Amino acid sequence: QVQLVESGGGLVQPGGSLRLSCAASGFTFSNYYMRWVRQAPGKGLEWVSSIGPDSTYTAYKDSVKGRFTISRDNAKNTLYLQMNSLKSEDTAVYYCSKDDFRGQGTQVTVSS
Repeated sequence: QVQLVESGGGLVQPGGSLRLSCAASGFTFSNYYMRWVRQAPGKGLEWVSSIGPDSTYTAYKDSVKGRFTISRDNAKNTLYLQMNSLKSEDTAVYYCSKDDFRGQGTQVTVSS
């Protein structure tokens, strides 16, 4: 069955960086668009970024453009999110997503 396992979250100071990973299994990863979504405390789920199957297409939420970079390694069935210049408002649980399915998430906390 489909499995998505996120990792790489943690506590980081404002201006810091983190790299999230998502290990995918149970489907042909290289055939699918993938997304990162997040949920901040007390708020709904929001889309962050998407990438096409061959990485030629990428898209970002306006507030993360220029700071976050989505990428994928189809040989490793892994999705990434490089997050730089982190802000307190980036604090959330981050999930990778295929269609309507998402993993268990990884917590990102940006605080001094």
